[in-house]
Amino acid sequence: MADLDKATKQIFNTDSRSLAPGAVGSQLALMSVISIVTILFFNVLRPKNKIIYEPKVKYHVGNKPPPRISDSLCGWLPPLIHSKEPELVDKIGLDAVTFLRFLRLMRWLFTAVAALTCIGLIPVNVVYNLRHVESKDRDKLSMLTIRDVHDQWLFFHVVATYLVTFTIIGFVYIHWREMVRLRHAWFRSPEYLQSFYARTLVVLHVPKKNQSDEGIKAIFESMKVPYPTTSVHVGRKVGRLPELIEYHNETVRELEQVLVKYLKGGRIGKKRPTIRTGGCCGIGGTQTDAIDFYTAKLKRTEGAIEDYRAQIDTRKAENYGFASMAAVPYAHIVAHILRGKHPKGTDITLAPNPKDIIWENMNKSDGEIARKKAMGFLWLALVCFFNTVPLLIISALANLTSLTTYVGFLDEWRTTSGTTFAIVSGVLPPAVSALFGFFLPVIMRWLSQYMGALTHSRLDRAVIARYFAFLVISQLVIFTLIGVLFNIVKEIVRQVGKKSFAEIMSSSSLSTLPDKINRTYIDQAPYWLTFFPLRGFLAIFDLAQIVNLIWISFKTHVFGRTPRDIREWTQPPEFQYAVYYSNILFMGCVGMVFAPIAPLVPLAAAVVFWISSWVYKYQLMFVFVSKVETGGRLWNVVINRLLACGVLMQLLMILTIGLQYEFKSLQWLSSCPPILFLLAFKIYINRTFDRTFRYYHPTEDELRLAKVHSERADHKGNRLEKRFGHPALHTDLFTPMLHAKMMPLLGEVYNGKIGKDEAALGEYGGQKMETQVVEGIKIAAIDQRDLEYDPALYQRDRGELDWDTKSVSSFNMLNDGASHLQASKSMYYANTNGSEPKLGGVSNYNRYLAQGPNHGGFDSQDIELSRIPTDHQPLLPPNHTAVYPQGGASRSSFYASDASLASPPTMYQEGPGLREAPIRRTTGMTADARSQAPSYTSLVDAPGYFDNHQQPPFRTGTPSQMHPHQYYQQQSPVDPRTQTPPPGHRTQPSSSLSHQQHPSYSQTQQQQQPSHQRQQSNMNMAGRGAFRGGY
Repeated sequence: MADLDKATKQIFNTDSRSLAPGAVGSQLALMSVISIVTILFFNVLRPKNKIIYEPKVKYHVGNKPPPRISDSLCGWLPPLIHSKEPELVDKIGLDAVTFLRFLRLMRWLFTAVAALTCIGLIPVNVVYNLRHVESKDRDKLSMLTIRDVHDQWLFFHVVATYLVTFTIIGFVYIHWREMVRLRHAWFRSPEYLQSFYARTLVVLHVPKKNQSDEGIKAIFESMKVPYPTTSVHVGRKVGRLPELIEYHNETVRELEQVLVKYLKGGRIGKKRPTIRTGGCCGIGGTQTDAIDFYTAKLKRTEGAIEDYRAQIDTRKAENYGFASMAAVPYAHIVAHILRGKHPKGTDITLAPNPKDIIWENMNKSDGEIARKKAMGFLWLALVCFFNTVPLLIISALANLTSLTTYVGFLDEWRTTSGTTFAIVSGVLPPAVSALFGFFLPVIMRWLSQYMGALTHSRLDRAVIARYFAFLVISQLVIFTLIGVLFNIVKEIVRQVGKKSFAEIMSSSSLSTLPDKINRTYIDQAPYWLTFFPLRGFLAIFDLAQIVNLIWISFKTHVFGRTPRDIREWTQPPEFQYAVYYSNILFMGCVGMVFAPIAPLVPLAAAVVFWISSWVYKYQLMFVFVSKVETGGRLWNVVINRLLACGVLMQLLMILTIGLQYEFKSLQWLSSCPPILFLLAFKIYINRTFDRTFRYYHPTEDELRLAKVHSERADHKGNRLEKRFGHPALHTDLFTPMLHAKMMPLLGEVYNGKIGKDEAALGEYGGQKMETQVVEGIKIAAIDQRDLEYDPALYQRDRGELDWDTKSVSSFNMLNDGASHLQASKSMYYANTNGSEPKLGGVSNYNRYLAQGPNHGGFDSQDIELSRIPTDHQPLLPPNHTAVYPQGGASRSSFYASDASLASPPTMYQEGPGLREAPIRRTTGMTADARSQAPSYTSLVDAPGYFDNHQQPPFRTGTPSQMHPHQYYQQQSPVDPRTQTPPPGHRTQPSSSLSHQQHPSYSQTQQQQQPSHQRQQSNMNMAGRGAFRGGY
């Protein structure tokens, strides 16, 4: 036993001093070499695999393509260097910019912290170790830490924690202020102001007696909100229909996969595919023909869905609903007023984007959510418990040197090849940690959705909170406790045989437990120094996407890819913000906690953050997209966790000082004030930034000039029901798709009569495709040129404009007949019923609109003087005048663009000092009553806010200084049917036209001006295309 004790002392006092630095150095060298090789692979593969490395060059929203990128070896670097934040906000969205700004915050924060601690503390630690610690008791890494520092020298580290805390506060304040500015600009952006969901409120937990459209409207009326709703819609029960649709679509995928595999290469396979049914894990059951099985299954599910949709009772309401307001500022004001209030037991908040909603959780009751949350936290506790198994493995690997005493082959390995032993002890622990951590985010996301998250964005926030807490508790706290227990067991083993159990438990050796605890978490610094190089390599490996390339190549050559696979893989993937944020926060937590203890750790974190900043900037610019744009809503979530990391740093410093003095003095209290500073700063930013971050706070001018939508227009188009109705009620079912070259083989596959037909594929925007009918199932033939996702369809699906507008534009883009001027396909008509205007027998109305008068062989007066029915009112083009171009003018030449059709008519673009003002769309509310309505300042009790926010970002002058057409040009294209002249303004023709073509009219109006003013009307006129009020 004496030999064992001697060997143990030798290992922990000698070999660990040489192996720990060697393990860190080997890990750093290995990861650096592999990272450089990975970058070289990326540079070689990128020009030849642009659909993998640059999908956003082809698939982007609107006119927002990423910057041009060269095919040269380092051609991807200049766009990263020259693309700045204002351009990125427009091209990749505020969510992506928020992520990059957080990375910028982390890289500069940890650069400053690393400089502060390395320059300030490492000399102190080294000098103390050289003066007071014997060479046999120290090593190259321990000399750089606080482990052996005692007495008054510790207060250098206390001062460092103060400086680090002030650094955190300063950086967070600067970036919080910039994020509020970006958020304000996003609220005022045309993309947001034109979104229907931005002026919609969601009502949750509606009581039974109010579960109707009238009941939801009554809830708002009971609260006497200053702005009434324009339309309301209560959710409808859909039963099992969503499950049936998902079951059907999954069956389509399975059928496509077995057909493509069987007909791979345009030849019938030697053996028909089979499937085992009724068994478990491939054991037992019956083996049947897979093609026949999935065909019959698909036929049954299609029939079930048709029957279910025919029988669904749409009169049954759910306990949630939606209400639209007349303008975006109105919705934010009402939501702000009702925050924290629960009228009739409901929760009323701003509605999320419909694509963001998790519909299956919308109708959950409070009791059901509470039960699922309890079960979810129970499952989470079980996951944490079972995660201790890999933590034990990681802890053992991190203390591989210690195991050589008890494991013979490890001791032999260490003796014969110390270099390879050091490499493995440095590489293996973080690799095993990363492997086990790969599945945790998936589990966390599933548990968070099970626990009742209502939207994917809220799901991201929940995953960040829980996954980050899980990482901190398991990887830091439990990992450290396991290390402490490991050292205690080691100490007991050393004394077994020399003392009795009672003597061991009461011996003076265990009295040094506080010092061993202190040494344990400080001695884990080398492990984290091997952890960060691996994280840097994983970021670069993510850039190369080698796994994705290998998997696609393997699946293509072994199983074949279905047309649906190709379509889905060619479009940009979604960026997993929750996972990346959590990993970055955890790295930041480790770097922050060890900053005053082991200064090399924040230095390693800073290097990784710099690498990640460049890598993910490329990824977000050229590869990934946001699932749903939330305007940087995750910012406050991650900043709160960053401040919590600062608190953890202080708590560990308090523990370190207390353990050094064994808590026999009160000197540990000197480390407490920074915690109070962080708490005070948190309260300050909540009061200063949080409210303005969450809500759109319009200025008085913005409120007066807001684009107001009419109640009639919202009701007429059923816009609220279309946008916020359950997707299962209107979603298209998947149609089986097969490569066109495989279609002639279907007759041999099914051995029966094959019919031919056409089907409108929802996957292709409703375009009709040639199909073959097999046993009642339509299978569409997809040509090689149609395999990739259509960029026009991608823009339609990713766009944020109203769906009724997108349906028109996408139909025009995707159909050959889009160039023909038809009532049902053009933007010239206000109607949507697809019928021609009834103009007293005139049949050349479309030609008149396209070519102008005197160019169609007809009398233009028959059209110009005919009364147009209201449903067929033509929408006025942007630069509408009474003068038409000479000669036939095509639509493309006569109008600047389709978008310009939405600009205001000329009659509202004239007159100095003229400005747009909303006409209230109220029910039973007169113009006088509206003029006495409370201002926004009095409603939300925010004095002084407008003093600092007088001018909206998208305007360059006050209303009196701006010409009307200048204001319209600074706004995004809008529907002229929603525009009205300002109250009290006498509308007149443009000056140039009135004097040239209608002099008498102009003179008459000028003569009447002193004695005649237009009277305000309480009638709703905002939904029409042109103002037709009397004078």
